[in-house]
Amino acid sequence: MTRKATAQRPLTWPDDPETVTAEDVDFEALAHVLANTCRRGGCTRLYHSVAAHAVIVSEEFAALDGLGEEDRRTLALHALMANAPSAWLRGRVPDSQRAADRTGKLATGIETAVRQAAGLDAVLDEEHAELLRFVTRMAAAAERRDIMEDAPAGAGVAFPPLKRRIRPVMPDKAAEAWLARFRALAGPDEERRRRIAADPGSGAGAGAGADAGEG
Repeated sequence: MTRKATAQRPLTWPDDPETVTAEDVDFEALAHVLANTCRRGGCTRLYHSVAAHAVIVSEEFAALDGLGEEDRRTLALHALMANAPSAWLRGRVPDSQRAADRTGKLATGIETAVRQAAGLDAVLDEEHAELLRFVTRMAAAAERRDIMEDAPAGAGVAFPPLKRRIRPVMPDKAAEAWLARFRALAGPDEERRRRIAADPGSGAGAGAGADAGEG
C-alpha cells in the first residue's frame, strides 16, 4: 500500500522587518528559519543551529529550583524566542553606528510582535531577565566546550558550562524540536488568539531576548 503524502500548508516566511506585527508571525516558518541558521555565524566546526540552542536554553528552566510554575513557563518561552529577530534581520550587517541603531530598533519591534504572537503578556523583570542571561551564557560556554573544537579548554569562559553535552542536530529535527517546545509552552493557537484579543497590548515594550543574545 502506498502511503499518501501529508498535505503541507503554505508557510508565511519572515519577510519585511520594517512592518512586522503579531499577525505576521508564523511560528512553523520561524522554526525552520532558526533551524537553518547556524550559531556564531557559522564559525564552528560542527553545525549547531539557533533553534537547537534556543531549545536547550529553554529546557534548562525545567530543572531550576525556586521558580513558580508560571515563572518557569514564561522564562522558558522567552528563552525560546530570544533570537527570533534574526529570522527577519538575516544578512543585515550594520556598516555604521546609525545603521546599528536602526537595526536595534527593528529588532525591538520584531521582538515585541513575536512575544505578543506567542501570548507572552509581560516583560521580564530585571531579576528574571538576569537569570535568562546567565543560563544563556552557560549554554554558550557549553558550545565552546563541545562544538568549537579550536577553542582552548576554559579559555575566555566566564560562566560555567551546562552539564549536558551539546550535540549536532540536523535542521529538520531542530525545527521539529523547537516547534514542539513552543506548542508545549504557549498552548494551542486558539488559546493564544484569545489571550491576544483579550489584551491587545500584551508583550509591549522592550524585552530580555535581545539582551540574552548569543553569549
